[in-house]
Amino acid sequence: MTSYGSFPGSRPRRLRTTPVMRRMVAETRLHPANLILPAFVREGVSEPVPIGAMPGVVQHTRDTLRKAAVEAVEAGVSGIMLFGVPEDAKKDAAGTAGTDPDGILQVAIRDVRAEVGDELVVMSDLCLDEYTDHGHCGVLDAEGRVDNDATLERYAEMAQVQADAGVHVVGPSGMMDGQVGVVRDALDTIGKEDVAVLAYTVKYASAFYGPFREAVGSSLKGDRKTYQQDAANSRESMRELALDLEEGADMVMVKPAGPYLDVLAKVADAVDVPVAAYQISGEYAMIEAAAEKGWIERDKAILESLTGIRRAGAQMILTYWATEAAQWCRRL
Repeated sequence: MTSYGSFPGSRPRRLRTTPVMRRMVAETRLHPANLILPAFVREGVSEPVPIGAMPGVVQHTRDTLRKAAVEAVEAGVSGIMLFGVPEDAKKDAAGTAGTDPDGILQVAIRDVRAEVGDELVVMSDLCLDEYTDHGHCGVLDAEGRVDNDATLERYAEMAQVQADAGVHVVGPSGMMDGQVGVVRDALDTIGKEDVAVLAYTVKYASAFYGPFREAVGSSLKGDRKTYQQDAANSRESMRELALDLEEGADMVMVKPAGPYLDVLAKVADAVDVPVAAYQISGEYAMIEAAAEKGWIERDKAILESLTGIRRAGAQMILTYWATEAAQWCRRL
C-alpha cells in the first residue's frame, strides 16, 4: 500500500486548535435573544424574599420586579415569564385571585409593561396552582379529582384578564386536555387576537419541580400525575404536540429541559413553530449546589447546560440564569 503522508490523514483536532477556531466552526450558538427570564412577584412584601432552594432567586416586590425587567432588557434577554404569588389568605378552592383584574399577576403584568413597554416580551403563567388552597392546577370535583372541563372555564377567564392587563404571550401550563383551544377562543372573543399562546405542550410530572413549589408558595399535597405526563413516555408527547398545534398554539414548550433532551429534539424536528424549553428549578438548584460545594465550575456548567438545550433544538430557553447568561454571551 502506498503511503501519502502521516496517519491518520483526517484530523478533526485541526478545527479545535484555538479559541477563535473553535468559535468559528461552532455548530450551535447561544445568544441573549434565545433567553427568557422566569420571575416571581409576591403580594404584600416590602423586600425581596430569597428562595432557599434556589440561591440567587427571589420572590420580587413590585418595585424589584420592574428593576429585574430593565436589567433583562439591558442584557438583551428577549422575554420574561411572570408568576404571581398571592397572599395565603386569598387562596381558595377555585383560585379566584388568579382571575381578579387586580390580582398580583395582573398588577405585575401592568407594572412591567409600563416599565419596559415592548422592549421585552411579557409572558404570563396561565395556571391556577399558585392561587388554589389545595395547590392543584385546576378546580376539584366532589371526589377531589381535578375537573378538566370546569378548569378550562377558569383558564378562559385567566386568559382574558391577563390579556386585558397587557401581556404579549400567555402560557397555559396546567396540562388540561383542550386548554390551548379554549384559551385561543377566549382571547379572540375579546378582540385579543394578537396575544400569542405558548403551549406547555410537553410537561412531565417531575421530581425536579421541588424548589419551584417553594418559589410560588404552593399548597400542594400529593402529586399531579393524573394530568402531567409520565417520565417513561415519549410517543405521548407527539400526540400532545399534534393536539396543541391543531388547537392553535403559536409556540410550544418542553418542560423540564435537561432530563428530556431526547423529547425536545423530537419535537423540534417535527414542527415549524418556535420551540421553547424550560430549565426548571431543580436543574438550577443542582448546578448551584454543586458549585457551592466546589465540585463543578459554576459559570462553565451553566453555559454548557444551556448550550445543550439549544443544541437539542430549543429556540427559546426559560432559565433563571437568563440575565446573567445573556451578559456572558455578549462577551464571548
